[in-house]
Amino acid sequence: MVRRIRRFFRLKSSVSDRLLFRFRSIQVMITFLISIITMVVVLVVSFMLYDKFSRTAEENAYLNIQQIIEQVSSNLETYVKGMQDIYRVVEDQFDGKRTDNNSSLRGQLSTLLQTREDLVSIALFTMDGESVINVPAQPMMENTRLTSQSWFETSIRNPNQLSISAPHIQNLYQGQYKWVVSMSRVINYRAYGETQKGVLMVDINFRTIDELSSQVSLGKKGYAYITDSVGNIVYHPQQQLIYAGLKYENMEPVLKYNFGNYTDLSTGEERYITVRSVQPIGWKIVGVSYPSEIVTTKRDLGEFLLWFLAAVLACVIIISVFVSAKISQPILRLEKSVKKVERGDFSSPVDVKGFVEVERVSHRFNLMVQQIRELMEQIILEQEAKRKSELDVLQAQINPHFLYNTLNSVIRLAERGHNEEVVKTITSLSKLFRISLAKGNNIITVRDELEHVRNYLIIQNIRYKNKFQFVIEADDQVLDCLTLKLILQPLVENAIVHGLEEQYDPGMITIKAVLDQHIVRFTIADNGLGMSPSKLKDVMSGESEGGKGSGVGVKNVNERITLAYGPEYGLYYESEREEGTTVTVTIPAQWPNDRSEGRISS
Repeated sequence: MVRRIRRFFRLKSSVSDRLLFRFRSIQVMITFLISIITMVVVLVVSFMLYDKFSRTAEENAYLNIQQIIEQVSSNLETYVKGMQDIYRVVEDQFDGKRTDNNSSLRGQLSTLLQTREDLVSIALFTMDGESVINVPAQPMMENTRLTSQSWFETSIRNPNQLSISAPHIQNLYQGQYKWVVSMSRVINYRAYGETQKGVLMVDINFRTIDELSSQVSLGKKGYAYITDSVGNIVYHPQQQLIYAGLKYENMEPVLKYNFGNYTDLSTGEERYITVRSVQPIGWKIVGVSYPSEIVTTKRDLGEFLLWFLAAVLACVIIISVFVSAKISQPILRLEKSVKKVERGDFSSPVDVKGFVEVERVSHRFNLMVQQIRELMEQIILEQEAKRKSELDVLQAQINPHFLYNTLNSVIRLAERGHNEEVVKTITSLSKLFRISLAKGNNIITVRDELEHVRNYLIIQNIRYKNKFQFVIEADDQVLDCLTLKLILQPLVENAIVHGLEEQYDPGMITIKAVLDQHIVRFTIADNGLGMSPSKLKDVMSGESEGGKGSGVGVKNVNERITLAYGPEYGLYYESEREEGTTVTVTIPAQWPNDRSEGRISS
């Protein structure tokens, strides 16, 4: 089939190339002197103007972006240094003064707190995390795990260094949940006549840093964000999208730069990245701008030149066509015949009179059309056979042997008077058939696929007299995703037959469905006997499939997934003897409203 299609395209390309070559050879002889000089002059002048103005516009735009980011970095450095000065002033208040029942010290700290709107709180804690003094005097919350908070641990590890934390919600005091940056360090203070060590913390409202960053304008789409020294995002104008996973920032190159510029293509769109460090805290200001938006002059100039070239070319073509119309009529008639074939009309033979070369091309083209017609008929027959085979596979997915065993189990239960189990089995079998049919659709939701395998497990559990238990877990956001029908049931059947059926101890089957970024991942795990590498190879190749299951083997499942989604998706088995078996199924995440973008169809 592949060879025939390639041969078809080679034939079509060969004839089209011959027609185009003949047509151009005639036109070039007539229009060469008219068009070549005009086009060369226009192209050279246009290229020189475009290159000059576009490079100047780019340089000015990028320089302006760098200056904006440097200004933001400078403002943040100035603000951070000012906060460090405030911290030293607060630290000086504890120099030689008692902290126990010292209303004067508390009053000085309160006055200092009121002088700056961005100061949230001042607190001194012992090395064990006990509160010594805090302003404002708010009762502390219980179970704050103060000694485990990052700013406290950093101060303990680096007692002589002023530590500045990443932005966080301050949850130490009742009724206060402000977004702050904490400055802390180990200091000496006096209490009950003794000099002791403690951690002095000053909380700064993050609002000021947020306002400094949010004022950055790098065009309509451009923005700036802040990261700490290890790549964690401190501030982002689209923070909610970052948390939701709808926005992605490529942090790897950012960590390599303290001062620099580079072009990023990780999102599929060209972005100009500017990185500047904020000393002394090690944060980084990252400016993101879009060349396609910022350099409007380059785009406008390019559009003007394109229209100008199009107009010149149109004039040249009109003149050339007018001059060569009488000479090129045979080629034009042949071109019309070729277009009919391109639209799918293979019934009309080409009969063009004119130059000897044109008649030869017409004859060869007729031969090609005849071969294409035969090839298309063969393709149609093969496609019909393929679709029939797929339909046969779907119709045979529930093996009569499985159905016989299930109904036989229902009869035995009815004879013993287990009416509740009879109703449960028949109900599960009915639901299993309903989902298996799925109105002829080969694509169903993950919710239906999990419901199908749940009913299957209920039936098998009754048949095997509660020899095993099962658990099915799924994320809420994955339930509405689309999946191929009947990809889990053969894997569960394999777990029962090869893992639990011959095991003496009670078995356990766990099925999980999670949404991992853009991938739906199913996991089927059992605590059965496991499989040897050779047995596992037989299962994957289909050599160990028996006649007592559904008839849809593991190999069939893997092939269906690979054909529908590509070779990067499918099954992955992990198994150890006496430990159990785990199989992982991966498919791309698709929803009903965007299934047209995938490769699967109903």
